[in-house]
Amino acid sequence: MERSVAEPSADTSRGATGYAKGFESLDREHEVRVEQLPLTGELPDWLQGSLIRTGPARFEVAERSYNHWFDGQAMLHRFGFADGAVSYASRFLGTEAFAATERGEISYSEFATDPCRTMFGRAMAIFSPKLSDNCNVNLTKLGERYIAMTETPMPVEFDAETLESAGVAYDVPGMLTTAHPHLDRASGGMLNYAAKLGPRNRYRFFLLEADSDEPRVIASLPTDEPSYMHSFGLTERYLVLAEFPFVVKPLRLASGRRPYIENYRWKPERGTRITLIEREGGDAIGPFITDPFFCFHHINAFEDPGAGEVVIDMAVYPDASVIQRLYLDKLRSGGGVPPAEVRRVRVRPAQQAIEWETMLDDDLELPRINYGRCSERPYRYVWGVGVGDSGWLERIVRGDLEQRSTLDWNQAGCYPGEPVFVARPGAQAEDDGLLLSVVLDSNSGGSFLVVLDASDLSEIARADAPHHIPFGFHGQFARS
Repeated sequence: MERSVAEPSADTSRGATGYAKGFESLDREHEVRVEQLPLTGELPDWLQGSLIRTGPARFEVAERSYNHWFDGQAMLHRFGFADGAVSYASRFLGTEAFAATERGEISYSEFATDPCRTMFGRAMAIFSPKLSDNCNVNLTKLGERYIAMTETPMPVEFDAETLESAGVAYDVPGMLTTAHPHLDRASGGMLNYAAKLGPRNRYRFFLLEADSDEPRVIASLPTDEPSYMHSFGLTERYLVLAEFPFVVKPLRLASGRRPYIENYRWKPERGTRITLIEREGGDAIGPFITDPFFCFHHINAFEDPGAGEVVIDMAVYPDASVIQRLYLDKLRSGGGVPPAEVRRVRVRPAQQAIEWETMLDDDLELPRINYGRCSERPYRYVWGVGVGDSGWLERIVRGDLEQRSTLDWNQAGCYPGEPVFVARPGAQAEDDGLLLSVVLDSNSGGSFLVVLDASDLSEIARADAPHHIPFGFHGQFARS
């Protein structure tokens, strides 16, 4: 069953061409799944399960547009794989923020968009901030629960079959957090970070058990100006705190005069600070200070005992100006994005030393690895997307960090999203598996799911979606 929701009236991207089509609002839901999408190629028998993604889908409310790509209202998309066929379902994430848009209102502060407030309303927001539950960034499976997340402390649980929301999933010990938690292998729980703001500002790392909604703080560090952090690193022994010099004075956030991200300031004189925090005991080592740079996504981290090093890989930018490039007016006018560099930072605690190097000649963003096998451990391969001639993400990239080489997949007029790695059951090789990526096809105005061999990026199959799917961020594959 296809359901249309309230039509936006201020959509400036209607009829968009090229990659700007990916920032055109999607108003239709498929609450009852489309059982069989048109399929080219043949899927392997072992691919059984679902790719579930979250991302912004509505960019306008009544006569008003959101300002930034990160602001759009969240929609869940599920591609199901069974018996060689692909199904599809979609649904807006049922949140308070979305309910307000159904009334024609922007009532909650988003990443770069503030609701219309009177002066009195702004003053009241200092004491009772209306934090958005618009979880459009990432999702995870915690035990038997599926949880959508963003950078506010309002994670939303949902049903993976119906895509129906079930309310706030758990408490977060802070006001700012990340949408990129890590699996705690020992407990099966989830590790994440939050910033506690107040008279004494602190970074807090916490563990949430699989069947709990009350996290346990396992480490806490003071900070004067919290850094913007979208993700963090993890090794078998350490939590890796990377403070980029894009920082905020909490009083700026409390004043409510600007949208959230516009309160941050770039201060390169601070450098980038790496702190290693013992997972057992919470003791901190560092900070180790290196050149200023900015990063959304950690790729992986691991320890090299022979060299006495902690190795941290990230997709980095020279500064935080990439955030400005992601405002909708710039994207819709073809402004493009800068390329992200795969950078390896090496920390030697015994020598109090830190250094870095570029690992690939090609750019790569929205990185994925063989997480189940390689997280916290030495690894060889990373997959992501790369910038093309249009200035947008046109290529799926496979990076070989041992050979320092890359392969890519691309097709004229097509713009792929994050490639999710799915390991073949019983695989011996790190790259033995498939990549799943949702691709916008500007030639047809629609989208398709492409299935690639992760080892060489050869195309296995593709399934046509019922409509275009706006550019999203992250998703996860769940086996049946």
